[in-house]
Amino acid sequence: MIEIADVLAAAERIKPHVRQTPLVHSATLSTQLGTDVHLKLELLQKTGSFKPRGAFNQMLQLGAADRQRGVVAVSGGNFAQGAAYAGRELGVPCVICMPQYTPANYIEATRGYGAEVELHPDMPACFARVQALQGEGRTALHAWDNPLQMAGNGVIGLELLEQLPLMTDLIVSVGGGGLLAGLIVAIKARAPHVRIWAVETEGAPTLGAALRAGEVMQIVPKSLAKTLGAPYIAADALALAQQHLHEYLTVSDPEAIADQRFLLERCKFLTELAAACTLSAARRLRGRFAAEDKVVLLLCGGNESLSNMIGYANMPAAA
Repeated sequence: MIEIADVLAAAERIKPHVRQTPLVHSATLSTQLGTDVHLKLELLQKTGSFKPRGAFNQMLQLGAADRQRGVVAVSGGNFAQGAAYAGRELGVPCVICMPQYTPANYIEATRGYGAEVELHPDMPACFARVQALQGEGRTALHAWDNPLQMAGNGVIGLELLEQLPLMTDLIVSVGGGGLLAGLIVAIKARAPHVRIWAVETEGAPTLGAALRAGEVMQIVPKSLAKTLGAPYIAADALALAQQHLHEYLTVSDPEAIADQRFLLERCKFLTELAAACTLSAARRLRGRFAAEDKVVLLLCGGNESLSNMIGYANMPAAA
């Protein structure tokens, strides 16, 4: 399991390659929620999500020979772009195995960052191909269940404590748990009083299923929030959540869709459903924050397609 020293080392390692993303105050949301609300704009990170932080941290630990042989990863989402970008910047050949049903905008963006994209029938076929390429000498990267990925993600926590030293609460969405794990380690080491709230959509409860069972569980994600579509929570993320998480909650896809639209129309940020659901969670928690609390919503990504949003607009509104 990673420690704060790993996050601090990652911060120095990746600093030349990633952006320190802005933290902005939202007067509109502060008024609506009755507390002091801030938005961490990780959607303004290069490639549109937090994923390059961990991808760089993984690649920068490779030796010269391993870099030359290249890397391979499975991703139908944001890690594909993050790894492709890191590979391009570091001169590391990168193969991304994607299921054939991956949205076209993700495929095009990943290729645009310089990766070789292979399309396979489903995720098991993708993982089988990764094993084959490992046998040929490539290093496999992991989108969430990897200590270096977690440590790179944790750098966001260090940034938050610099940007808002009086932060009292952080609301973060959970897919495979790599982001949650890094944030818990970074924040609890420096500011143990900060309450960390985890949110998932009802169709992608990797953490929820594991918390109920007391162990990692495999699930079949069914949420429209595709970037929360990991099939399981990392074991280290589960252990950290069991020890340090203030509270876990779920919201519906329609709630996330409504708040995606609100964030676009009122706050002028286009987020993924995986990010908008943090606002849905904050609405569920309204009344549990004091007026003087300083609550951060982590907007983890903004890689949304126009076609998806048109589809969302034709769905029933949140209850």
